[in-house]
Amino acid sequence: MRRAIRLAKKGSGWVNPNPMVGAVLVRDGQITGEGYHHYFGSPHAEVETFNHASGTVAGATLVVNLEPCIHEGKTPACAPLILEKGIKRVVVGMEDPNPLVKGEGINFLRKNGIRVDVGILEKECIELNEVFTKYISTGLPFVILKSAMTMDGKIATVTNSSRWITGEASRKRVHKMRQQYTAIMAGAGTILNDDPLLNTRQGREGSRDPIKVIADSRGRIPLTARIFLNNPQLTILAVTDQADSQKLRDIERLGVQIVICPRKENRVDLAYLMKALGRMGIDAVMIEGGGTLAFSALKDGIVDKVVCFIAPKILGGDKAPTSVGGTGVEKLEDAFVLKNMRVKKVGADLMMESWISNY
Repeated sequence: MRRAIRLAKKGSGWVNPNPMVGAVLVRDGQITGEGYHHYFGSPHAEVETFNHASGTVAGATLVVNLEPCIHEGKTPACAPLILEKGIKRVVVGMEDPNPLVKGEGINFLRKNGIRVDVGILEKECIELNEVFTKYISTGLPFVILKSAMTMDGKIATVTNSSRWITGEASRKRVHKMRQQYTAIMAGAGTILNDDPLLNTRQGREGSRDPIKVIADSRGRIPLTARIFLNNPQLTILAVTDQADSQKLRDIERLGVQIVICPRKENRVDLAYLMKALGRMGIDAVMIEGGGTLAFSALKDGIVDKVVCFIAPKILGGDKAPTSVGGTGVEKLEDAFVLKNMRVKKVGADLMMESWISNY
């Protein structure tokens, strides 16, 4: 199962909005075939495994991190194929949360005489596909709040200098995360201060940039911003009725998609925006940059996971921006409580991961 999970991870950032799936074929204690879902629309992991198997498939055990599907979509259903190939046992990491499957693939196999064991390394399998689980269950994107800060919580100096807070290893990890998640989101302040591209630089051929979502309630970002000039068709600008309509038309002519959201405390209603993005097929959003946006996202309850890169530096300064700004909470009991915290070294920095939701 650990091998299946490692194989599944190879599809990270390429199979969305499908789940990451890896499979391993075992006979007499030896691996005789393996495969994974490479990209959206490509053959599923089970098919890849059978296609690359050595020797006879019939009578072998198939190990797969996610329940085999029973419905046809872009590709044929896998459960009937498993039966056709004469597999005697299937070991499944987790049940598929997709309402079209949700136990039916397992039931089909068992009814046809195949032994099925479920729940092997289930926790690891659930975490692997946390994005898919939330999106397929709720229609809402999985939201990651990412920040890069010093040990005293600053994301820039008092003069807004922020390049570079963290080291090269952390920056490479962030670009990998941008490849992994469908969309990246920033506030107007980040665009006005840094004029970033918010793209990714991966070595894999055909590497894709994430969709860029910018929350700009009043439409302050200039038409000359690099975010509009570099692949504008991959940019979504979320505004409110406070934005100038003529300027919005000019931005649309560049190829940018405009989403007009209700106002919430004089800013973009982020819960409304997440519903809109979900309807567009966006399964994951990584919020990157902007303390005001970070607090709004936490306050609006849209954040599922928090990832912080902490550099061994201290900047100080009462007016230096922090990773989470906004009005803050008034009482300690109102703090946003995180759980299952993990810490690892990334170069000279620390990478901390914590979860808010259970997806």
